Amino acid sequence: MMRWLACALLLAAPPAGALDSGRDDVRAFVAEMRRKHGFDAAWLDRVMADAKSQPRIIELISRPAEAVMPWHQYRRHFLTPERIAAGVEFWIEHRARLAAAERDTGVPAHVIVGILGCETFFGRITGRFRVLDALATLAFDYPPRSAYFRAELEQFLLLVNEEQVDVATVQGSYAGAMGRAQFMPRSYRAYAVDGDGDERRDLWGSWDDVIASVANYLAEHGWRRGEPVATPAALWFPRADGLTPGKLAPDSTVGALRDHGLRFEAALPDSAPALFVRVDGDSGPELRAGFHNFGVITRYNRSVLYALAVYDLGRRIESLLPAAP
Repeated sequence: MMRWLACALLLAAPPAGALDSGRDDVRAFVAEMRRKHGFDAAWLDRVMADAKSQPRIIELISRPAEAVMPWHQYRRHFLTPERIAAGVEFWIEHRARLAAAERDTGVPAHVIVGILGCETFFGRITGRFRVLDALATLAFDYPPRSAYFRAELEQFLLLVNEEQVDVATVQGSYAGAMGRAQFMPRSYRAYAVDGDGDERRDLWGSWDDVIASVANYLAEHGWRRGEPVATPAALWFPRADGLTPGKLAPDSTVGALRDHGLRFEAALPDSAPALFVRVDGDSGPELRAGFHNFGVITRYNRSVLYALAVYDLGRRIESLLPAAP
């Protein structure tokens, strides 16, 4: 089904090239931006005329890795010796800022480091598509989520004016995520913070801003200080009636999972939110229990595999740190 959908969308997409700025939906967007935000019409016309619609972007968003890779393959992609070594080096270099972010927000340094490692390989991979092209393509030539991406395009143009971003050159992911933290434009405007005190929120050039912003994003989405993220689990008996893997956020409780035969260690009350996680490991099913903070990580990327990779990568890097001086 997914392969058929990707092919159908590719056939429906226009050839790569300039977006038709004379289209009714594009003109309506421009008019709305002028009415709501007072944008200059000539500037908006130039921006939209410069936007390129790229079928490759539609192909990529139709088959995200989280939807097509088994866990063991997905994990190997992120938990490589090179990425782990880079993470250790990054943590040592930014130890003070990571500690400050953890102290201020309660978000552990290993989670921040895990996110930055998975998102951009600690700044090495930040995307190769122009953000303008990515958002315009998805806003006007990807009907399944056009409303969402049209809103993100609106937020991006507002961000351009607020943060002195070069609309013509700034690059990001195929979905329009930007900078070392890979924030979407709405998240950038809402959750990015000035971590270095220079009165700018620079998620491209300031690691202090990036670290503080990732921590702030998770804190604003409900991170609970001192609570666990996930833990290994096993079944008391081979088949457990009523125990089915959750989709994203915790949909059960610690007590309910234990009552259904899942065995795990967690210093949480029976009423605490919990999620049964079952993924395909290298040698068979891999079971875990995820908790409230696991669900918060999925707010960054709506995928159980992503949250597992973030947690495992961050913990692995943490285990290899030399003692603090």
